[in-house]
Amino acid sequence: MSADATKKEQIVISAKALERFIAAIFSAAGCETGEAQQVAHYLLDGNLTGHDSHGVIRTSRYVSWIGERVFPGREVSIANDSGNMVVIDGNFAFGQVVGPKAVELGVARAKKHGVAVVAVRDSGHMGRIGTWAEMAAEQGIVFISFVNVRSSLLVAPYGGTERRMSTAPFTAGIPVTGTDPIILDFATSAVAEGKALVALRGGKPLPADVLIEPNGKRSSDPRVLYGDVSPTQVANPMNGAGALRALGEHKGSGLAFLVEILAGALTGAGCAGPLPRAYANNMLAIFMDPEALNGNSGYAEEIRSYVEFFKSSRPEEAEGEVLIPGDKERALRAERLANGIPMSPGAWKDLTATALRLGLSEDDIARLTTD
Repeated sequence: MSADATKKEQIVISAKALERFIAAIFSAAGCETGEAQQVAHYLLDGNLTGHDSHGVIRTSRYVSWIGERVFPGREVSIANDSGNMVVIDGNFAFGQVVGPKAVELGVARAKKHGVAVVAVRDSGHMGRIGTWAEMAAEQGIVFISFVNVRSSLLVAPYGGTERRMSTAPFTAGIPVTGTDPIILDFATSAVAEGKALVALRGGKPLPADVLIEPNGKRSSDPRVLYGDVSPTQVANPMNGAGALRALGEHKGSGLAFLVEILAGALTGAGCAGPLPRAYANNMLAIFMDPEALNGNSGYAEEIRSYVEFFKSSRPEEAEGEVLIPGDKERALRAERLANGIPMSPGAWKDLTATALRLGLSEDDIARLTTD
């Protein structure tokens, strides 16, 4: 582990060491070894792809939720099964346990029926949903999902200042034979809540107008969302007086509204508000076998041709490059696997404080984080 003074004193730690450390934290928090490793693995995937907002920075929050919002050792169950439409009850297991189960089931049913719809209720936080899109694409299956967070009012609708929606991410993954899949994954809020958490802990600052105060003033100060919080205190986004703004003005606000309806109401799980209900991630996911639509795989050639045409657009900046969804994540994964995961000192302090509270010693931390 080393400090990089040229990057505002960031901590840089290898992916292997960081995963080992996070797994040890979840083991100390009461998870069995396999579950702790699985949660750590998928959290790390957020960091590897550049989505630090959905990475290990969420560890202290997950730990604080154990026994209240998430329960180690829980397994998913089937609430309803009609063949190509299945409802899964996550039973408040870790989302990093629920997500792979949902993908496994959805892929199998899509390969059998051509298309499958999987609804997930009552999951712990599911992390970076793009991970599940990649998992389906690796098996040749198209993935489209809508996710909401019940009892997580964070986002103000267009034209409003008060919270009425969760960050409501939309995700799609499309496999392309012979090349990398197309992966689009974004929160329908102006930024993901986790990016505000990264900024709060001394990481990348927020853009100028992604938050809104009760008086309608736009802001980039994460305290609008969290209130005043100490460096070692678990930050709660429900404590601030303001809200995140919706992505893309009225268009993003409308998309977020539909995601809430599809993932919250249509699944029977519940929208973000206003009724007081247990916190949970809920997902409506569509899985499609492209071979069922185009048996000769001609779609892949069409996609490759269009990607080439799309990326041939003259870059806006002299040294710029036109990217398609998934390009940036793949490049960052390669770079971070080779050179390590950068973390702000504040985020690192939060992790080590959590480990110490759970009974790990300074020597344990040094051993776990040394390659």
